[in-house]
Amino acid sequence: MSAQPHPLQRQRIATLHRYEILDTPREQDFDEIVELAAKICETPISVVNMIDEHRQWFKAEVGLGTRETPLPTSICSHVILESDFVEIPDTLQDPRTADNELCLAPEGGLRFYAGYLLKPQNGLPLGTLCVLDNKPRRLTEYQKEALGILARRVMRELDLRLALREHEILRNEMDHRVKNSLQTVASYVRVYTKQFKKGEIDAATVLNSVASKIEAVSALHGALHKSADGKVVPLDDYLEDLVRYIRDSLPERISIDLQTLEAEVTSQVAGAVGIIVSEFVANSVKHGFPDDREGRITIEVCGFGDDMMIRCADNGIGESEDRSAQKDAADRQSRNSGLGTKIVESAASRIGAAISRSSSSEGYVLELTIPAHRRTAISA
Repeated sequence: MSAQPHPLQRQRIATLHRYEILDTPREQDFDEIVELAAKICETPISVVNMIDEHRQWFKAEVGLGTRETPLPTSICSHVILESDFVEIPDTLQDPRTADNELCLAPEGGLRFYAGYLLKPQNGLPLGTLCVLDNKPRRLTEYQKEALGILARRVMRELDLRLALREHEILRNEMDHRVKNSLQTVASYVRVYTKQFKKGEIDAATVLNSVASKIEAVSALHGALHKSADGKVVPLDDYLEDLVRYIRDSLPERISIDLQTLEAEVTSQVAGAVGIIVSEFVANSVKHGFPDDREGRITIEVCGFGDDMMIRCADNGIGESEDRSAQKDAADRQSRNSGLGTKIVESAASRIGAAISRSSSSEGYVLELTIPAHRRTAISA
């Protein structure tokens, strides 16, 4: 009789396809395992098989001479519904296989079966390593133990190939994301260069600004290494790394504090946030704390309904309480309409975020609001 589908068939098939093993060429590593299994168990047939949705496919086989068979004739389609090890001493005496045409064949019929499941960490069987004979029999305890060891070896080979492939995919994805960030930095460098040539900014400003962008990319690269897929990164880890880089470069008279929460965002959102935070800090250092004034910068990440808000604030010069600082405050406001503001607005626009600014006697505040639907929406 035909086997029933696995209770978690959809998830099981998805797991099998994730390994990308179906329809791959024969490989010596697997061929040697089935040859050894056949010799140890003294059987003419041994296979590594995968139970697909409508067929049984053999990664390696000895004694069959085919790469796949229809699912209705598959003994292993029954076995994946059972325990880790199944032995059928006489297939014609077992209700699962008594009417199987491969077992009923007058010559060369499959009369004996023994197999171990191939199970990844999620416990959903991919298939089996099994041995078959044309006469009823039983395996010895030694043969059972050896077959189990070889089945685990098959699974390790499959897991190793999967890990290597996913590592390569992840590395390529990270390279792509970091390349995009570096291209963004390069575009800002070109803008800074034009401003410098026009005499609108000095060399120190250019170098500090470029350094802050590179630090943001470095922090992003670190976050991508912690990411499971190289696309979505933990924003809290990313900002902690970024603030650590920034803190190391700040004058001792200026402190920076971070208050964040656990949240995941795309690498594109993280990169834009890094640029905005870096620009805010650079602006605060240069214009908010003149004449060796001591100060504090705070970066806070909080929920804003379903959206996310990133609040950057300093206690530097805002709308001044005394006339002596009015010129500094006015100078800061005018500079906020220049290159730095354009960079911040460009970064916010790329991720569909809204920016608001405010200034008071307590300092200067920038609030970045990122819509919920943009936080984890992947783009190339």
